[in-house]
Amino acid sequence: MINTRNAEAVRNGPTRRWVVAAAGIAVGRMMAGAALGAVSPRRNMKEVQTSAADKARTSLHQEIDFNVSPAKVYEALLDSKQFGMATGLPAEIDPKAGGAFKTFGGLIEGRNVELVSNVRIVQAWRPGHWDPGVYSIVRFELKSKDSGSVVILDHTGFPEGDCASLNEGWKTRYWNPFAKFFAS
Repeated sequence: MINTRNAEAVRNGPTRRWVVAAAGIAVGRMMAGAALGAVSPRRNMKEVQTSAADKARTSLHQEIDFNVSPAKVYEALLDSKQFGMATGLPAEIDPKAGGAFKTFGGLIEGRNVELVSNVRIVQAWRPGHWDPGVYSIVRFELKSKDSGSVVILDHTGFPEGDCASLNEGWKTRYWNPFAKFFAS
């Protein structure tokens, strides 16, 4: 049997009450896991084997094709509602240069350093489990390609040993969910 409140939320998007409840549940699960001796949030993500050559790398480069315009990608990366709908987790994004953001329910945070409408987004970016004050630089370059766009991602300045997990994380947490979001 379909709960009419849930059907309404699916039709109209999540309500503030739903987002607050979901965040509370997520925080509760994380706290419960910590109380049971769980490992850090990074370790709870899918572990990726790091090759000896990648252990010292502190930058990565990816190019991702989407079937939508650069303007749609730009908007989705900077709009709290669209970002949350694409990833399935709450996002708070101030879409101005200097504006702060928290995505994936607060697991990733930072500031927008440079914004060139529909062309470029540069962010000071960090997962919450990194040491305080440690930020990397994420640069999204958006270009038209055929009837869609290509996103050129350059992520630099992250701690040694994080390359493999970040490389995989961009694919599983950003690019695959955004491709599904744009296809719907």
